[in-house]
Amino acid sequence: MEYSFTTFESLLEICNKENKRIYEIMQEKEAFDFDKTVEEVRNKTEKSLKAMKEAIKNGLKSKEKSISGLCGDDCYKLLGRYKKTGSTFGKIFEKITTYALATMEENLRMNRIVACPTAGSCGIVPAVIIALSEKYKSDKEEEINALITAGAIGYIISAKVAMAGAIAGCQAECGVASAMSAAAAVQIMGGDEKQKINAAALALKNILGLSCDPVSGLVEIPCVKRNVFMAIHAITASELSMADIESKIPPDEIVDAMMQTGQLMSPLLKETSQGGLATTKTGILINKNLSNN
Repeated sequence: MEYSFTTFESLLEICNKENKRIYEIMQEKEAFDFDKTVEEVRNKTEKSLKAMKEAIKNGLKSKEKSISGLCGDDCYKLLGRYKKTGSTFGKIFEKITTYALATMEENLRMNRIVACPTAGSCGIVPAVIIALSEKYKSDKEEEINALITAGAIGYIISAKVAMAGAIAGCQAECGVASAMSAAAAVQIMGGDEKQKINAAALALKNILGLSCDPVSGLVEIPCVKRNVFMAIHAITASELSMADIESKIPPDEIVDAMMQTGQLMSPLLKETSQGGLATTKTGILINKNLSNN
């Protein structure tokens, strides 16, 4: 069926009018727009899920460093800590943090990942969806529902803001991934459509202004660890939303604020490596050492 929406308000109106969930509206829209069946859309989504799971599986087993040598064994270290002492916040925290690291480190090794929405934020959505699916024993169909829900959030935000650190800073990459994950988490946790959108709003508004300042121009520092933090950020947003704690600023206005923030952000903090962490004393030294190798 043909659906047209580019705002969260219009999406929620359609959901209420049709008495359907976000993933149902989104998969029907995808099917219509690309001349596919809903089954084909879901099959494609399942392939992405399988790739995410494979990245996590491989990343959890490896401690191979990236070509730069800067990153690659953090997941191995974290798994070692959890094996000895466990996490203060329990098993689900352990899974989300290690899954996010595992996926990002696979990206650094140039292995297959799913850009969701970008390669630099590829660990957030998989970590949240797969860890929560394991906790709640979700079946394949529910995992697909969650990923399509995440996609709907990303689709709406992308209608106004380009998902690129070079355009709007990392708020448009890891920030958007966190918002997508928050909505997906609420889907898995059994929340309603308003709660899903509200969770995305809470996640996004509390990360506005996040700069993109990669050391030496590589998607490694601070990108790898940032994925871990933003995955947990998404869970915080979903928990608040499930308690019906609402964002006082409507989600569409948050996207507007995000767009404005990106426009106001200095070019030095948008993927140029000319400001922020990239130009710290240590950041400059790392860049110099890599350039000399």
